[in-house]
Amino acid sequence: MPHTDTQTGTMMPAPPCIMVIFGAAGDLAKRKLFPALYYLSIAKRLPENFAVLGVSREDFSSEAYRELMNKESRAHLDGDYSAEIWDQLVKCCHYLQGDFRDPEAYQRLAQKLGELDNECKTPGNYLFYMATPPAFFGDIAEQIVKVGLAKETDSHWRRLVIEKPFGHDLQSARALNKKLLEIFKERQLYRIDHYLGKETVQNFLSFRFANGVIEPIWNRSYIDHVQITVAEPMGVENRASYYEGAGALRDMIPNHLLAVLAMIAMEPPISFEADEIRDEQAKVLRAIQPFTPEDVLTHTVRGQYAAGVLADGTSVPAYRQEAGVAEDSKTETFVAMSLMIDSWRWAGVPFYLRTGKRMPGRFTEIVIQYKHAPNTAFKNSLMKGKQVEPNVMVLRIQPSEGISLGINAKVPGQTMQLSPVEMDFSYDDYFGNEPSTGYETLIYDCMKGDPTLFKRADIIETAWQLVEPILDVWNALPPRDFPNYAAGEWGPSAADELLQRDGRRWRVCTGGCTPKKT
Repeated sequence: MPHTDTQTGTMMPAPPCIMVIFGAAGDLAKRKLFPALYYLSIAKRLPENFAVLGVSREDFSSEAYRELMNKESRAHLDGDYSAEIWDQLVKCCHYLQGDFRDPEAYQRLAQKLGELDNECKTPGNYLFYMATPPAFFGDIAEQIVKVGLAKETDSHWRRLVIEKPFGHDLQSARALNKKLLEIFKERQLYRIDHYLGKETVQNFLSFRFANGVIEPIWNRSYIDHVQITVAEPMGVENRASYYEGAGALRDMIPNHLLAVLAMIAMEPPISFEADEIRDEQAKVLRAIQPFTPEDVLTHTVRGQYAAGVLADGTSVPAYRQEAGVAEDSKTETFVAMSLMIDSWRWAGVPFYLRTGKRMPGRFTEIVIQYKHAPNTAFKNSLMKGKQVEPNVMVLRIQPSEGISLGINAKVPGQTMQLSPVEMDFSYDDYFGNEPSTGYETLIYDCMKGDPTLFKRADIIETAWQLVEPILDVWNALPPRDFPNYAAGEWGPSAADELLQRDGRRWRVCTGGCTPKKT
């Protein structure tokens, strides 16, 4: 959450520190982390006394690593470019070659950090960022502890940032949590989900709880259902080795979509302290009705894309034809499901989730559909069988962050004829379009020691507990109809049927947002 000077209300720079990036030569560091640090520097959020220490197996000198960042990371910067600020950031970069499982590498790491503390005037504050495959998470954490780099005092802090996926299933998530909590304190662990760095997601709390016209009708008495959609036009790209073992369910549901659901459905916290907010999110996840094996068959849908044509006319191959994918792969690239939350606020309100690759466009949105208004006053002005259109609120997370509300208005003329119209709020229009990777707020919060937007151990495990029965059934009953949707389509027909059985339909975005026609 924001950190401000209580006297002036202005944002304060983070405290002096060194950010250690394990996997510093990988795509995440080059495409996301360094651009995020640059944007933080532009915004004057980075400390004056700051350094980055990259650790990876590649054999670079610090100078060669700076040249790599200049060549490959700078290309991912958006907005007005400041050569001075970028050059200053790159000068703060240092590099240490080492194998993540080699104890001697951590001895050299401890020595190098001591040298940088003296050189950069950083008082022993270290932020360890694991931008590595998850197989290394536990090993890196153990080695950090063994060389004494996890120990905190009153004068300095040590924090560990862990990227997703956090575990492969419930058992592995519990094992990783157990391992980490045996050697670190929970307050030192920052399990990151970059979706929670999106401006719209952060705005959920103020939008709901700071507006008297929103919160009183944010419940089962007024809301018919909720949809959460994450659509991606790209395929598996160069991640086949990971994706074949994960699939859309593991990759997206326990992490991104359930995190967004918890923000949408949580009760008002008694304060905006981190654990008060996370307590309410944990309650939401625990209140979701667990899936029985029969529920998995009737309330979940999986799909895999075939060859097809994207919205821009590009022909793309089927998932099974992608490099590194098995010819008979049973891995799902699309997931849809319906959930029910057993709470007073949400009893009887279905939450529909879907995510997929090779969809018609890239967008993430939350749709709040309100119940129909009574038609009595308009019975003589509506066509037979028609109803007044329900109000729909759309919270757009990407690509154009904002909020829209669909209402009904009278068409000008002598007769009473209604037409849906849209009231739209765009962040760009009101606050300007500041370039962002989604990691800026999260990195800044790590440096400031604010865990509000990060996941606690119990939240991680509860999310996996919900997904576990789905994994069990899908593993026991391999799909017989893969591939079952063409690239460039909105997933398999079974996903439409999932809502049609309830008398509902998905809302679909293609450029502008319009309800899907039936």
